[in-house]
Amino acid sequence: MARLRVALSGDFKRADGEPAFPMFDLSPLERHPDVEHLFVDAIDDVMPAAALGDVDALILLGHRFTAESVPESGRLAVVARFGVGFDTVDTKACTANDIALVTTPDGVRRPVAVAILTFILALAGRLFVKDRLVREGPAGWARRSEHMGDGLIGKTLGQIGMGNIGSEIFRIAAPLGMRFLAHDPYADGARAKELGVELVDLETLFRQSDFLSVSCPLTDETRHIVDARRLALMKPTAYLINTSRGPTVDQKALYEHLKAKKIAGAGLDVFDVEPTPQGEPVTTLDNVILAPHALCWTDECFAGIGRADVEAVLAVLRGEIPRGIVNREITDRPGWQAKLAAYGKAA
Repeated sequence: MARLRVALSGDFKRADGEPAFPMFDLSPLERHPDVEHLFVDAIDDVMPAAALGDVDALILLGHRFTAESVPESGRLAVVARFGVGFDTVDTKACTANDIALVTTPDGVRRPVAVAILTFILALAGRLFVKDRLVREGPAGWARRSEHMGDGLIGKTLGQIGMGNIGSEIFRIAAPLGMRFLAHDPYADGARAKELGVELVDLETLFRQSDFLSVSCPLTDETRHIVDARRLALMKPTAYLINTSRGPTVDQKALYEHLKAKKIAGAGLDVFDVEPTPQGEPVTTLDNVILAPHALCWTDECFAGIGRADVEAVLAVLRGEIPRGIVNREITDRPGWQAKLAAYGKAA
């Protein structure tokens, strides 16, 4: 029997059994003499503990890993999320059962930053409005002067969160001539200075940003960090962009502000409920650009995420601490240290 068994959630395969994402290269697992991998299907969207009892690692796509997913065997050592969000994983249950939770910040840094930039350029240029004008024929062309775009030089780009992705958007937006603001209580001051970013309080960020992007994880502290009170601080010419998690924004309050034209528009890749229900109010507005939590989905993005997950699993096999651990306190737990030491001795 292989020394390390790696499970992948069943949504990595299509209904016909073919890979859902061929750019996710599993060959490092397939070639490794001490590794075997298998696919485990979720039950009602939750990974079943019964199928994970003899598994050392789980690479998790869209399904949930809850306290009920933890196998009684105690063998599972790492859950590697395919991406950077971990709100589908019970982090406390992982820690309590000596399971490291790993995400892949390196794999999504550039793709998500590019997605933010895509929203900025499309909103500033009124891209979708102008697309519709052309499709209307001469009558649409006749109204093109009514939809003048916004130049970006001198405009203020604000970020809620200046971590992995928040820093990257400032790097790639540097040639645009914008002013950079950010709010992040954990920000690296030296990095902010290097990137030309002024760190400010939330109220200043909302008041002064022309494009305000949300790039923070979903936690108790960040849930509805964009609420009605803060939206009311924004300029009527400003745009909100959310590529983090839907509940960081009070979606109902955002809808009311957009409908009343209290802000100019929004670019949303994430929502309170996903998939969005048919007729979801925010989807009926014409001053919003929407994407189905997939704007950063490219071959480059998924290849990078997959590579990072596989490397995290193989690091555990070598008895090493993998990159991207969310529950850092796990490294001090004797139970997890014992699991890692056992893999290291066998390597």
